[in-house]
Amino acid sequence: MPPDDDTSKDLQAYHELLELWRQENPIKTNKLQVLLAVNGFLLSVVQLNGGFVSVNWPLCLGGAVLSLVWTLSIGRTSLFQKVWQIKLQSLAAKHPDDPRFHVADPDEAIGQAPGWLRLVGGVPSKYYLLGAPIVFFLGWTASCLYVLL
Repeated sequence: MPPDDDTSKDLQAYHELLELWRQENPIKTNKLQVLLAVNGFLLSVVQLNGGFVSVNWPLCLGGAVLSLVWTLSIGRTSLFQKVWQIKLQSLAAKHPDDPRFHVADPDEAIGQAPGWLRLVGGVPSKYYLLGAPIVFFLGWTASCLYVLL
């Protein structure tokens, strides 16, 4: 097979993987926004119903279960985005001198961004995407134990 044909097939695969990787971003964002909204709603209902008292244990348990499910759901989405990224990097490594295989590599461009933006935007999304539902799960679990004991 001529090298141009291999490159063409790799480029087509690269574009398909890039699209799969790109599609995960709005999914993660939507999941995080719904997680925050639902937990805010649950906290409001708990407060309107007397606060963290024994009668509200089902709400606390529900918050813990929902947060655990969200952790798994966002984790799965993040996992597959990482899988697509690894495959993209593998294809790019086969073509180190072809810039078409390096459009998803932001390192050089990030270095040119303002320092303050690199600071606040440099936190990997996995920390807050997975950290938020884990913190909510732990908080709701502690609340459930508190109101039951």
